[in-house]
Amino acid sequence: MVEVEWPEGTPGVAATVPAVPLVEADAGLHYVCAPMVATLYLAPSPGADPFVSEGDHVVPGQQVAILEAMKMMIPVEADRAGEVVKVLVPNATPVEYGERLIALAVSEG
Repeated sequence: MVEVEWPEGTPGVAATVPAVPLVEADAGLHYVCAPMVATLYLAPSPGADPFVSEGDHVVPGQQVAILEAMKMMIPVEADRAGEVVKVLVPNATPVEYGERLIALAVSEG
């Protein structure tokens, strides 16, 4: 049997979760999201230029990042054409399934 005692008068600590930053109030934006739980890398190797930067135009199928899971590298590709408005996650950051990675202003083409 395990007994746990809490000192009287000690308030509980509420965990806070940071909100996903809103980008231009989400108006007309499309998000490239993480297809799995992994570590996100924004460049093909340390010190290399990133796959995409804010202001770049992407096309469907263009690689925009890479995920590492269990020593496997999985490319993340844009599924729509558009301009990169904001990269939402820093390099070398663990991400969750469905997490927004890159905000795109959708364009034709």
